[in-house]
Amino acid sequence: MATLSSSHCTASYSSTFNGRGQHLTKLFSVPKRSVHVKSPRSFYQNVVFSQDGSVSSTIAPIENDTTLKKLQDGLLSATSSNECENLVGFDSNDNNSTVSITVVGASGDLAKKKIFPALFALYYEGCLPEHFTVFGYARSKMTDAELRTMVSRTLTCRIDKRENCDEKMEKFLKRCFYHSGQYDSEQNFSELDKKLKEQEAGRVSNRLFYLSIPPNIFIDAVKCASSSASSANGWTRVIVEKPFGRDSESSAALTKGLKQYIEEDQIFRIDHYLGKELVENLSVLRFSNLIFEPLWSRQYIRNVQFIFSEDFGTEGRGGYFDNYGIIRDIMQNHLLQILALFAMETPVSLDAEDIRNEKVKVLRSMKPLQLNDVVTGQYKSHTKGGVTYPAYIDDKTVPKDSLTPTFAAAALFIDNARWDGVPFLMKAGKALHTKGAEIRVQFRHVPGNLYNRNFGTDLDRATNELVIRVQPDEAIYLKINNKVPGLGMRLDSSNLNLHYAARCPRLQCCSSFMSMLSRASIDGQMRAIIHIALHLNGVLTSICQSIYSKEIPDAYERLLLDAIEGERRLFIRSDELDAAWALFTPVLKELEQKKIIPEYYPYGSRGPVGAHYLAAKYNVRWGDLSIER
Repeated sequence: MATLSSSHCTASYSSTFNGRGQHLTKLFSVPKRSVHVKSPRSFYQNVVFSQDGSVSSTIAPIENDTTLKKLQDGLLSATSSNECENLVGFDSNDNNSTVSITVVGASGDLAKKKIFPALFALYYEGCLPEHFTVFGYARSKMTDAELRTMVSRTLTCRIDKRENCDEKMEKFLKRCFYHSGQYDSEQNFSELDKKLKEQEAGRVSNRLFYLSIPPNIFIDAVKCASSSASSANGWTRVIVEKPFGRDSESSAALTKGLKQYIEEDQIFRIDHYLGKELVENLSVLRFSNLIFEPLWSRQYIRNVQFIFSEDFGTEGRGGYFDNYGIIRDIMQNHLLQILALFAMETPVSLDAEDIRNEKVKVLRSMKPLQLNDVVTGQYKSHTKGGVTYPAYIDDKTVPKDSLTPTFAAAALFIDNARWDGVPFLMKAGKALHTKGAEIRVQFRHVPGNLYNRNFGTDLDRATNELVIRVQPDEAIYLKINNKVPGLGMRLDSSNLNLHYAARCPRLQCCSSFMSMLSRASIDGQMRAIIHIALHLNGVLTSICQSIYSKEIPDAYERLLLDAIEGERRLFIRSDELDAAWALFTPVLKELEQKKIIPEYYPYGSRGPVGAHYLAAKYNVRWGDLSIER
């Protein structure tokens, strides 16, 4: 019988075989626990694999592959079931408390497409407490059964876990209820409170209200929820969706109005981009890798680009969008939040307040955005391939004389010792040639580069670039220069790539090496060890793929779980919001007061030409212009 013990699912080539003086490369490791495996041959003796790679003892017989199958199933379940146990800060088996989640505005698109599916995904993964209830609240008349039917149409299971999907859906839907009421009616919220208490059954009640409603009724809803439906013996929290106002004044008024009825630590201002996997990985990449931290400054970084693009227009959302525009909708929140995470100093700890303190310092160090550092655009009608795409003002919900930008590019600067003089460029737009969001870090040219002549006059080709692709097809890659194989001296740019969808195929190399060993002239005991290793390579490949190559959770899942847990690290604090609006409010007012006409660009193009002139002004070329995907 074999005992394997190690610490992580990675391939390594370091340990030696200590039996009979022969060397064997250690090709695998498993989660840190002892796993007993039977050998496939009756005459093999027991073998013990120790953590340092040594092999001893003998191998016992095995009649079939059932044990290996059990091993694989056990390890795979261990890697997934423990994930939420490590994340969740509450006791999921606590019989004395319950969590009630009320989605205010439950009949809206956001609730149907994002919030309910995210809650189900958390339930499916075992991340919600044992006792929880989901209530939908909206003005629409609806029964519990009708809500469940509506919600069921948008629920899906993880790609890698579909076995008991229907059963899980049915159990989840049984915990979903509905109450119809007005958002400004204390009586309707009192009725909701009675229904919540029925489901809470005398337990300590913790209540989370998700405001999936227009911002002009936030305060009314919070007032009624606070006075008539808040928890009497547990916590009450409120998730507020963007936009958080239109400018500094309206944002401050909204915050003041909310704080009349609830405290700051009860308010969770959600920006779903902060919950995306690659944004979460940004601080890990920087602070846990020694090679990056020394480079993360003006000495080595020439510019940083934050790029957001959608390949579709407003498509029916024109009425909402025209009141805000691309700068308020994307740049002032999504891109600026990522910039603050990127540029902040090392926090004292990973506590929410320490991280948010550093983000606020970055925002307060930035110069207010100037009009001459901003380019705006609006997409116009365009015919391509026999298909005519509409202009922004062709949307029936948009005024024909609208000057609202659907595209914007801006250059921002941080006045501190680390980033002085480094341009931070933002670009966001609708109806562009592609869909994506990425961070591009362009490093400075190598001083006195011996190989400049091999790149000709295009020095940008010789620039190292770190790219963090937030969506779609999440990836991190570093562009480096290398010699093209051959007799000549021709240089090319290559990518060192962490592609999330292809994280673990490298383990397959183990099979080739092990197969080669199995054909070598070795004794029976050694052949038994190799046979087990070949089987385990397949098991460990499955484990690793289940960890790294499974479907990446939606950002709303992470943020909802954090709100339930009380983790505020990825939510926006009021002073952080004030600092963000202070950067953009002056230029937004100037654009509107001067009625600046946006530059028109064809639907499906790369955007207005003015964006390229803005980048050239700071000796920068947009990194997404090259074809490298």
